Amino acid sequence: MFGALSGLFSADMAMDLGTANTLVYVKGKGIILNEPSVVAYHIRDGKKQVLAVGEEAKLMIGRTPGSIEAIRPMRDGVIADFAVAEEMIKYFIRKVHKRGSFAKPRVIVCVPYGATPVEKRAIRQSVLGAGARIAGLIAEPIAAAIGAGMPITDPTGSMVVDIGGGTTEVAVLSLGDIVYARSVRVGGDRMDEGIISYLRRQHNILIGESTAERIKTAIGTARMPDDGRGASMLIRGRDLLNGVPKETEITQAQIAEALAEPVQQICEAVMTALESTPPDLAADIVDRGVMLTGGGALLGELDLALREQTGLAISIADETLNCVALGTGKALEYEKQLAHVLDFG
Repeated sequence: MFGALSGLFSADMAMDLGTANTLVYVKGKGIILNEPSVVAYHIRDGKKQVLAVGEEAKLMIGRTPGSIEAIRPMRDGVIADFAVAEEMIKYFIRKVHKRGSFAKPRVIVCVPYGATPVEKRAIRQSVLGAGARIAGLIAEPIAAAIGAGMPITDPTGSMVVDIGGGTTEVAVLSLGDIVYARSVRVGGDRMDEGIISYLRRQHNILIGESTAERIKTAIGTARMPDDGRGASMLIRGRDLLNGVPKETEITQAQIAEALAEPVQQICEAVMTALESTPPDLAADIVDRGVMLTGGGALLGELDLALREQTGLAISIADETLNCVALGTGKALEYEKQLAHVLDFG
């Protein structure tokens, strides 16, 4: 009885629980929340007490005193810290509902294709523990393809490459389901790490995660600039030789070198998927090309780098950052038609 009543008071929602950002889609309203997947807490009497979640907590990364920790509970698209993830999901559900704990929504969450049964169970348990009435799961590549407006229910092959914060999902879809998919644990975070280690090795300067992300979005590129230098920007970090803060100039060419390895891993994942695709579907992909989604798709000239490697037409989805959340939301709206791709456990 109570479950039925609480269902009346709650708006069903779809959640893109990403390594970098969490987006929430509410049935009939669209995406109404987009915040970083970061939680700041301090430990009191052996218990973690949450101080801030989302945007507020992200500002604290790399700047906290010893008593406070700011972490990302998601790693490689799956839950790394169970208790903190549950608190984060609870915060987002409450923020969306703006009501007390009476609301118990049905929630559909997307999961990486390569997630193990244990990882899927952890996500489901966290969502239920955070107050959801029912937790459904949908594979990330299917959600990305639906969100990008690809005709996945047709009997023709469609290829989607979703580059998120923690994982890159490459999938070939036909007749509304996955024919072949591969999940590689390389994405925006690995690109940031590449920039940090490159600057440490080549310039003896140490920068934090947020600076690396700023460099990537400002001058990050997947190909070496034609003039061998490209745009430049000033960055600040700590000089590793004498320990003092230092400002230095870096160029686009240097960042292209720093990102060469993660970009190559993404290209290899796409090539492997193409090699494993049945011939008739491969012919469809030659006609239609490959669709890029996710935040990583915005890396400068990544589409050109992929085109050079594969020889296929590469296009970037319109709302690339929101594709997975929109697709998960559509699965919620058209649940009957997409029942075969939803897993309610």
